[in-house]
Order: sequence, then C-alpha cells, then structure tokens
Amino acid sequence: MNIKFVFLSMLLMIQASVFAQELLSPEKAVVLALKNNYGIKLAHTDVEIANNNADILNSGYLPTLNGNAGATYNSNNTEAEFSDGRVTTLKGAESSRYNASVDLNYVLFDGLGRSYNYKQLKENQQLTGLQARETIENTILQLFTVYYNVAELTKNIDALTETLAISKDRLIRSQYQFDYGQSTKLAVLNAEVDINNDSINLMNSKQQLQNYKRDLNLVLGNTILGDFDVNTQVSFNTLYSRSELLEKTKVNNINLLQIDKNIAINTLGVKFQKSNYLPTVGLTGSYGWNKSNNNAASFVAVSTNTGFSGGLNLSWNLFDGGSTITRVKNAKINLEAQNIQKEQLVVSVERDFSNAWDDYQNKLRIFKLQEENINTSQNNFDRTLEKFKLGQVNSIEFRQAQLNLLNAELSRNRAKYLAKLAEFYLLQLSGELLNMNF
Repeated sequence: MNIKFVFLSMLLMIQASVFAQELLSPEKAVVLALKNNYGIKLAHTDVEIANNNADILNSGYLPTLNGNAGATYNSNNTEAEFSDGRVTTLKGAESSRYNASVDLNYVLFDGLGRSYNYKQLKENQQLTGLQARETIENTILQLFTVYYNVAELTKNIDALTETLAISKDRLIRSQYQFDYGQSTKLAVLNAEVDINNDSINLMNSKQQLQNYKRDLNLVLGNTILGDFDVNTQVSFNTLYSRSELLEKTKVNNINLLQIDKNIAINTLGVKFQKSNYLPTVGLTGSYGWNKSNNNAASFVAVSTNTGFSGGLNLSWNLFDGGSTITRVKNAKINLEAQNIQKEQLVVSVERDFSNAWDDYQNKLRIFKLQEENINTSQNNFDRTLEKFKLGQVNSIEFRQAQLNLLNAELSRNRAKYLAKLAEFYLLQLSGELLNMNF
C-alpha cells in the first residue's frame, strides 16, 4: 500500500513538472533581452565599427608602404647616325626594361589636422557607445511595457475567471429558485446572459494575453519556445529624492550626454578645418631596382641600377580660392548651433523630468486609492451576496455589485503597472534605469 502511494505521488510530481509553465522573472527577461534583442545586437555592431574607426590603424599616424614593379618590351625599326658619320639601320630591334621598388611615404606634419581627426574618431567612439546605451534603455522600457501588459492581463484573467465562476453559481442558484417557485424564468435568463458575457470577456482576454506574450517574446529575440508565465508582483521605491534625481538627470541624461559629445566633436571639427591654413611636411623613401636591355643602336647594351633614395617635401596651400575660409566659418556655425540645441535640450529635459516626477507621484496615489477601492468593493459585494442568498436583493443589484468588484480589480491592476512604468520612465530620464535592480 505504501509503495503504491509513493509511486502515485512520484507520478503526480512528474506530471506537474511537465505541465508547469516557465516563470519568466524580470531579471531573466532583462538578461535575455540584453543578449538576444535584435536592436541591441545591431547597436553592438555599430559600437564595433566605431571601435575599429578609432584604432591607430585608421588614424593616419602610420606610414604607407607601396610595392611597385613593371616590365616594358619594345620592338622598333631604328635608324641611328653616330657622331663619326656612321649610320646604322636596324629592323625589329628589340629592347626591354624592368623595374621594382618599395616606396615609403610618411607625413611628418599636416597642421595638426591628423591629430584633431583622430580625437574626433575617439569622441565618435564614445558617442556611439552612448547611442548604444540609449538603445538598451529604450529596449528595457519597451520590454517592461509589454512585460507588465502580460502581467496585467494575467491578473485580469484571474478576476474574470472568478467572476465567471460566481455567475455560474448564480445560474445554479437561480435555476433552483425557479424550480421551487421562488423566482421567475427571467432571473435564469439574465444569469445565462451574464455567463455568456463573462465567457466572451474571458476568451478575449486570453487571446489578448497570447498576443502580448508573442510581443514579449519578440523583444526577447524569440528565445522562449514554449508557454510561460510572468511575475505579477511589483514593488515601489518611495524613497526617491526629487532634487537628487534632478541633479542626476542634468549629469547623466542620455540625450544631454550625446549633445555634449556632439559639441566636443564640432569643436574639434573647427580646429581640423583651421589646420588647412598650415603647411604639410612629408618624408619619402624608396629602394629600387631597374634593368634595361637596349638595342644595338644604344651605347650601353645592358644597364642595372639598385639603391636607396629619400627626400623631404613641403606643401603649403597659400590660397585655395577661399574654400578653407568657408569651411572654417561653417564649422563655427555648426558648433554654435550645437550649443543652442543644448540650451533647448536642457530646458526640455527639465520639463520632462518635472512631468515624469508628477506623473509618477500621481500614479502612485491612484494605485493606493484603487487598493482602498478594492476593499470597499469587496465588502459591498460580500454583503450583497449574503442578501442575494436571502432573497433581499434582486439579480440586477447583485450583478451590479459583481461588476463593481470586477471593475475595481481591473482598475487596480491597471494602476499598479502604470505606476511601475512611470517609475521606470523617471529613472530613464535621470540615467539610473540600468543601475536599478529589476
């Protein structure tokens, strides 16, 4: 008997583990998104390209080394008259030349343009990193928007399922009352209509839940193969300091950091254009081999040359028609425009922060009120249910109390997750989103 009991218990445990759905926690969702989201993957490729561009190999500081080789063959009819009066006529006289060399070119000084260009590449590298961070932040916010849609619908389905169960119990009770002559057929029909409506609402919510789960899986890079559940619990940090978050926003906001990088890049751009006013000094070097096989009309039949050559060259564009002056002016205008954009952005970000702070506080208060409303609606429904069992209220009044409780639960669920998303948006503005514990 004990053996059979143990075997049955093990079988039930195995079945439960087979049919249990995976619980996708917020922490795991973030890890999957960071690893598999397609937008984040593309952002990483941009970062790799920026890293390559900022490498010493793309700086212009290294010399260039070229290898050259060539061969020439000639077959000519030649008539040669020498200084002593002799005349030689050749038909089909053959000659050939061969050459090979290794040439070195190195810019010693280019007006510091190379230095400013390399610094711009470094700044662009950091800007691309900030753009990748912005992509990650937006993806995390998108992730939790869909994640909490799934959580909200999960809780809504629980409430709708309970509502449907109450409606079915009401139908049974109405049918009994009708059978014993304590009620009319109308109460039975009303109960059936309410069951149908509750069933339809439940079916639509389940379908919508599956759609949101697919949306969530898409954000995760389609990495979850089977069905899954999400954690419907959330907690709020009510210890935020408005002044501290505002200061962090001014320092760490991703848009402000990007405009600062653009200003730095444009500042270097002005210096780069000014470098064209200065001369360029270059170093050249070559090691070559040349061989000539001359025809019979030449004084030298075969000549071979090998050796090194080197030199310095200076190039100074004293006046290029005003193109450099125009480029410098335009670079300064672009820098001024970036500074104006920063001033505008600072005002906009401060406004967005104030709106986000007030929105978060307001949504928290609404959530707390909805929590209180749940208790009131639950008490009202419990009392109405007791009176309904005693025949002191009709089915319409009971249904109204039932719907009030359902709407209170749905509103509470909505308010809870909207408040959490408002918190995430506030943290994103202040640059703290990626520093929080999910």
